[in-house]
Amino acid sequence: MKSQVVIEPIAAAERATAHESAGRITGALTVAAVVVHGYHPYVEDGGVYLSGIKYLLHPQLYPAWTEFATAHLRFSLFARMVAWMVRTLHVSLMSVMFALYVATIWLTLFAGWQVARRCTDRREGRMGAVLLLALLLTVPVAGTSLMLVDPYVTARSVSTPFGLLALAEALCLTEAMRTGGWRWRAAGRCVLWLTVAAAMHPLMAVYTLATIAVLVALAIPDAPMRRFAVGALCVAGFGMAGLLEGSWPGASADYARVAATRAYWFLGTWCWYEWLGLAAPALVLGAIFLRRGARSAEGGLMAWTAIVAGGMAIAVAMAFARSSSAALIVARLQPLRIFQDLYLLMILMLGMYLGERLLKERRWAWLGLFAIAGGAMFFAQRETFPASGHWEYPLRSANGWVQGFLWIRDHTPITARFVMDPNYVTLPGEDSQNFRAIAERSALPDYAKDGGVASIAPDLTAEWIAGQRAEKGLDRGAGTEQSARLRALGVDWVVLSRAAPTGLDCEYANSVMKVCRLGGGVNR
Repeated sequence: MKSQVVIEPIAAAERATAHESAGRITGALTVAAVVVHGYHPYVEDGGVYLSGIKYLLHPQLYPAWTEFATAHLRFSLFARMVAWMVRTLHVSLMSVMFALYVATIWLTLFAGWQVARRCTDRREGRMGAVLLLALLLTVPVAGTSLMLVDPYVTARSVSTPFGLLALAEALCLTEAMRTGGWRWRAAGRCVLWLTVAAAMHPLMAVYTLATIAVLVALAIPDAPMRRFAVGALCVAGFGMAGLLEGSWPGASADYARVAATRAYWFLGTWCWYEWLGLAAPALVLGAIFLRRGARSAEGGLMAWTAIVAGGMAIAVAMAFARSSSAALIVARLQPLRIFQDLYLLMILMLGMYLGERLLKERRWAWLGLFAIAGGAMFFAQRETFPASGHWEYPLRSANGWVQGFLWIRDHTPITARFVMDPNYVTLPGEDSQNFRAIAERSALPDYAKDGGVASIAPDLTAEWIAGQRAEKGLDRGAGTEQSARLRALGVDWVVLSRAAPTGLDCEYANSVMKVCRLGGGVNR
């Protein structure tokens, strides 16, 4: 009894020290991650989500083509959560978004530490895991069009760390299973974290659940039962995909056109290096942890999880997620998104291996890894957004397109309707900055981002098709017939690149773009 009284406070003190150490390390790496990867709140899907949040806060926004600003509200509580935070805390939306950006990066790194803690007792292994994760947060996930963590805030920014926490609890379960036990508290926490992830991003939570199911099945001690469980999961996954594709109503020709804009849905359109990216988790983890003499049971488990879960996702995608599929429902569900979890596990386990085997106590080696990987990722981000600042909050953007969009916000009525080149986000210097989120005005649906919105909300197909027809060739000069079509849709303003020919009255212009009224006037 006396020894128990002494041991319990010691164990509690050790746990407190470990948590304090994890907090300090992940806090410092969060700062480093923000420095390396930057912050671009309005680009890509960040702008799509911001438009919806702004609509919740100010319902008078986007009176036309509203659904393209709000479609994602159907699938997630994320935007409503952010709007509630803004109203409750009485702070600006962009302050809340930046705080969420920093907080979700920290939580992702902390969750990575929890995964590493389940796999190794050595501090340098845990350090290596979270350091490599911090440096590679914005690495692309094969050809899926995903990054591990975006340099902006979306629903996936929140679902990712909670999914990783669920994986950490699943590793707790597998450890108990090896000794014939079960941990109900760990199971309960796993379900809780998955529930939070599902509230934010249901699709990503489903794929995390699939990863956990494979992980737990592979940890079953009895070999025949293990083979049966893994086989049953594979048959169930393949069968569900086939049943869904076979029973779902056929896609219309117009929706097939929308789906064709999402090349990353279809493996047949991928480049060779994107295919290599699919093999990376199995190759890296297998080379390290399945070789003769490897001693990490957790590493071997991760390697087999990557092989089974990744192989199953590839098989489903090849069989059912094809551009020629009748329903296109499996393609829309993007089964290869499961590779986000596999990449997270790969990077954490690789970092753990490097920390324990190569870096160890060599300070110069740690600094070298930080300089090389961090420098490469910093350079990649600057190349991705060359015309924008590396941190776009709270500083005013130097991007000419953003400045033009801000002029529109400040100088046009809230009911104004705009049109621009359908591929405006790919124009030189535009850097994928989202018009709706910045200008806070209605706009005809574009090809790139609004095509993505229509691809997950097929009821918007007709509006998207109409927008593409009206916008075609706009940056080469709108003729009388095209102007008439645009007016019929209610458009009264046109956004063009600076070099675009036009006879319209342009009320604003800078070095890269101009804003013109739809009607006669002078060229500027």
